[in-house]
Amino acid sequence: MNIKLAVFDFDSTLMDGETIDFFAQELGIGDRVAKITERAMAGELDFFESLQERVGLLKGLEYSKVENICQNLPYMNGAIETIAELKKSGAKVICFSGGFRNATGFAKDILGYDADFSNVLHQRDGKLSGLVGGDMMFDFSKGDMIVRMQNLLGVDRTQTMVVGDGANDRSMFVHADTRVAFCAKEILRKEANIIIETKDLTQIIDKVL
Repeated sequence: MNIKLAVFDFDSTLMDGETIDFFAQELGIGDRVAKITERAMAGELDFFESLQERVGLLKGLEYSKVENICQNLPYMNGAIETIAELKKSGAKVICFSGGFRNATGFAKDILGYDADFSNVLHQRDGKLSGLVGGDMMFDFSKGDMIVRMQNLLGVDRTQTMVVGDGANDRSMFVHADTRVAFCAKEILRKEANIIIETKDLTQIIDKVL
C-alpha cells in the first residue's frame, strides 16, 4: 500500500491513556474528568464544549506539574517502531491531538513523527487559568487540518492513512482510504476499514505496509 501521509491521534493511540485525565488526578478530580472524557470520545458530548469544561476544572493546577506529567506519559506499545517503518517507506507522519502541545511537542522527537497539531493550555502566574486554545478545538478540526496537509504535500486520500480511537477522529476518517480504529469506541469503529483490538501499534505494519 502506497501511504504518503499517516496521521495519528495522540491520546489512547500514540499514548496509553488520556493526558487530561492524568492532570485531573493531580487535583483529585480524576473520576469526574474521566467520565466527561469518556462521553466525549463516545460522541455523546460536543467536543469543544467538553474540552472547555474539562480544562476549566483544571484551573489552579501548577504548570510545573503539567510539564512533569507530559514528560512522563506512557507511550503506546509499538509506537516508535510503527512510525519508523512508515517513515522508512516514505510517509510523512503527523500527530493530530485534541489534547495538548505540552504532551505532543515533547513526544515528537521520542516517537519520531514529523509534526504535531494540538491545543495550548493557557497559564498565568505559573498555574493553569482554565482556558485553552489551539488547532484542534472542534469536532471538525482534524478533518479540516488533514485536507490542508493533503493539499500542502500533494497527497490524495488513496495515499492517506488515519489512526484514532474516538469520536473527534471521525472528521479525518472521511478523507482517507486507509482508516484504522485502534482500540476504538464503537462510533469510530463503524467508520474504519481496519480494526485493531489490542494495544500494539505494530499490527498496523502487518496490515498496511
